Amino acid sequence: MEPGTLARLILCALAIAGASAAQSPPPALPLQNLGLEHLDIVVPDTAASAKFYMRVFKTRLHQQAVRDSLRYFVLLGDLPADRQVGYIAIGSAAQGRAPSIGHYCTLAKVYDRAGMAKQLEAAGFPGIRGAGGLGMWPDPDGIELQLFQPPAGLVTAAVPSTLDLQNDGLVTPSGVDHVMLLVNDVEKSLPYYRLVYGAGVQGRREGGRVWLNLEKTTRIGIDKAPDGMARIGHYAIKVGRFDRAAVTARLQQIGAKIVPSPDEPDVLRFTDDNGIVVELTM
Repeated sequence: MEPGTLARLILCALAIAGASAAQSPPPALPLQNLGLEHLDIVVPDTAASAKFYMRVFKTRLHQQAVRDSLRYFVLLGDLPADRQVGYIAIGSAAQGRAPSIGHYCTLAKVYDRAGMAKQLEAAGFPGIRGAGGLGMWPDPDGIELQLFQPPAGLVTAAVPSTLDLQNDGLVTPSGVDHVMLLVNDVEKSLPYYRLVYGAGVQGRREGGRVWLNLEKTTRIGIDKAPDGMARIGHYAIKVGRFDRAAVTARLQQIGAKIVPSPDEPDVLRFTDDNGIVVELTM
């Protein structure tokens, strides 16, 4: 072999290996999450629900025509030019469906839909539900996750609402703090959540409850459904400082029911006008 031939062969092999590595896309999971962005509730009367929430939060309300109804968006902060803001979406419940938290949304730095489906299905988990870009990812219990890759934020079709409002909100929202997922078996659910979000996000345990710490100081709680009905049990909104006694009294005046929260003593927990559990946290 001529002098330098071996060195050239090694360099060539390294170059080919490097090119192959560069061409191989990174795995879709775990997600490079950017935190929780929004959530969706479904109710029988969207206008009544929107009016209730606008008496809780000092914010702006937007709306979007969806078939024969209006979908409302309670903004969780100021609306910038790029529309990157969190929100509570209020949609119409299908006939016979009880009021509930329909889904929660996480932002991901990269959302590889096909790659994610392949990894989940290979691990024995369900794939996406629905067609188009708005499909939902069900966990093993059917709890739905929506994913977006920035730019996301408030849909462009949503415009300032024309609903007649009292504009006497109590607290100023700044984003989603956490959602509490009630599952049938926490330990059986964790492999799914570790695959989706990565083992590194798992935080402290509180009894049987497990917390996943996402970006932007947002969290997902996973706990056992006490009645065997898997669902999103409650959601919490970050708000500015407030007088707990005064806000408690006003919530009761507008029809909310205050709920004890010994498991989360720092929050103010209540049910809205449809019985959905909400928390305020500073």
